[in-house]
Amino acid sequence: MGENSTRPLKIGAFIPVVEREMDGGTARGADVLAMARAAEAVGFDSVWVPDHLLIQDAGREPQGAWECGALLGALAVATSRVEIGALVVATSLRNPALLAKMADTIDELSGGRLILGLGSGRHEPEHRSFGYPFDRQIARFEEALAVVTTLLREGRIDHQGTFYKARECELRPRGPRPHGPPILIGALGTGPRMLGLTARYADQWNAWLTWGRSWPDAVPPLRRLVDGACTANGRDPETLVRTVTVLAEVPDRRAKLVSTSPTGGGEPLSGPPEAIAEALRGFAREGIDHVQVVHAPNTVAGIEGFAPVLELLDRG
Repeated sequence: MGENSTRPLKIGAFIPVVEREMDGGTARGADVLAMARAAEAVGFDSVWVPDHLLIQDAGREPQGAWECGALLGALAVATSRVEIGALVVATSLRNPALLAKMADTIDELSGGRLILGLGSGRHEPEHRSFGYPFDRQIARFEEALAVVTTLLREGRIDHQGTFYKARECELRPRGPRPHGPPILIGALGTGPRMLGLTARYADQWNAWLTWGRSWPDAVPPLRRLVDGACTANGRDPETLVRTVTVLAEVPDRRAKLVSTSPTGGGEPLSGPPEAIAEALRGFAREGIDHVQVVHAPNTVAGIEGFAPVLELLDRG
């Protein structure tokens, strides 16, 4: 958002890095950077990438993806203003102490623009294919969170746990922020343990709405669950930044609507720029601080075609 903007919430652009999710095509490295630069140029507040290695959903041809950590490093130097983030890094695919080191390094490269999205890792086949365990995922995630957050916020840890070990570990040198980048946890609201971890550890919360209804009326039941988790853990709900990811058809742009759902579902935002802008204002009224948009088409043209929506939001 510009200095004089009246935009009611931040808007991010989701960059497709999975095979066949760039309007049916596969983004190469140059495409990823071009989309990020286009997003920055037309006024988006942030750019985001997913974290997968190999998606093997039943009934679909396998889909590979470019590795998330390397992409975040590239986006850090390809842009200069927008925040950069992951939705979300699977802690089960990386050693948590090394993940904290990666995050601090990317935050340094970006000048303090990283949002570190974290999740437990949902897709068993890619864990099997790349040799990572897939059991007790939430317990593994909880321990990984403790390691990552302690290292980023305090700079050191001496940890001997059930799944991970980091003995006399220290982050040196430190990145640009004394307590590291903000930590976002993806928890749609269906799992009380994940919501509890969000309340305890996260600076930001994300609900991935693209598999269902991408409209503001999807927020209230999720908000009640998140607020309840905060209260149950002794946290003021107002201290948790709220974000959602939506699917949106770009006005006046022909597109192959690519749902990221394993079942191909989703009810996207659609209509003229005025309707989409009003829907995004509706998210702000529901207490959402930041919306990440999966565009259709998810291309440079789709990102540029969203500019009229951003202009309407900036007018109030």
